[in-house]
Amino acid sequence: MNRRSFLLSLGGMTLSQLLVGCAGNNQTKLNVQLLKGSIPNQVVEQFTRSLKEKANLKFTPVERIEALYKRLLSWQQNPKATDDPEWMRFVPFRNSENFAVADLVTLGDYWLTTAIQRKLVTPLEVAQLKQWSSLDGKWQNLVKRNEQGIPDSNGKIWAVPYRWGTTVIIYNRDKFKDLGWTPQDWSDLWRNELRSRISLLDQPREVIGLVLKKLGKSYNTQDLATVPDLEKQLQTLNQQVKLYSSNTYLEPLLMGDTWLAVGWSSDVVSVLARYPQLSVTIPRSGTAIWADLWVSPQETAKDALSSQWIDFCLQPKTAKEIALFTKANSPITTNIAASDIQESFSSLLLNSQEVFAKGEFLLPLPPEATKQYESFFTKMKV
Repeated sequence: MNRRSFLLSLGGMTLSQLLVGCAGNNQTKLNVQLLKGSIPNQVVEQFTRSLKEKANLKFTPVERIEALYKRLLSWQQNPKATDDPEWMRFVPFRNSENFAVADLVTLGDYWLTTAIQRKLVTPLEVAQLKQWSSLDGKWQNLVKRNEQGIPDSNGKIWAVPYRWGTTVIIYNRDKFKDLGWTPQDWSDLWRNELRSRISLLDQPREVIGLVLKKLGKSYNTQDLATVPDLEKQLQTLNQQVKLYSSNTYLEPLLMGDTWLAVGWSSDVVSVLARYPQLSVTIPRSGTAIWADLWVSPQETAKDALSSQWIDFCLQPKTAKEIALFTKANSPITTNIAASDIQESFSSLLLNSQEVFAKGEFLLPLPPEATKQYESFFTKMKV
């Protein structure tokens, strides 16, 4: 899923260069390629100091999840582009580049199924993770998969989450002053005042999912034909939409061409601080949840240092720092207080347990269901 249009910059190249030069050739090595902005510099520095023996650490920030997935592909023997799911074929990858195989890589949960199916990642040794038991069962079930990448309570552990966020509503408060209301839930998107005033993600699962949630159904409903009134709801919502985009949906909002956008919290955080007229809300009825995960590439040998890093990210103190500095939620309970954060980000970081309880992961659907979502979405936009 392409959900990284605007990212927090955390001095990525400086981070990588600093850590590469801090150890000798004979020391234990750890090569981590992570999503830029998803881990604060100080967390890596704290991890370095926590090690009992010096190690050769290299943390390389990468701009987009798609680029990290591309690296997984490049490390695989004889990759076949035609094996990619339909939504992957339109990702604008650049020409292949050679990168050293990493020990750990950031991957979004939406990409996990295809990574397992294509044998790009290998299961993790959970016995080495002391903090694994502190993860909510919902998290554990997300990354327990069979060999086809389908959630399976008896499956292997293919990843470990280290932060998460949601699909949110971001809006311009100035535009709503005279209306006497502000967006609180998905049902507000159908209000007459918002006709041709909304930007939506160009994603069938996200758009149809929010309509399903409005109707009291699940984001992961497999047979859309069984949902009464769905097509009519989609057609009415389409009249409210000025733009469908997964990359530039915030630009019209910033320019005043739209009043409201539906997008990913990871994109929203970078504009909230710079544009004080913007506010964000997480729909009360529940929303989609995304997660950044640690995965181990298929070509990598398992080692204890990788497990130590994953475990370090799940320690309560570290988890809280990751959440506060990257403006994302943690899979570990962190007890973040209102006084810990700026007011503009409070709706994203407070009440995370309630949001998590009502939210849903976008789980893999059978091929026939995926085609149905694409068909309904195409008809909606006509």
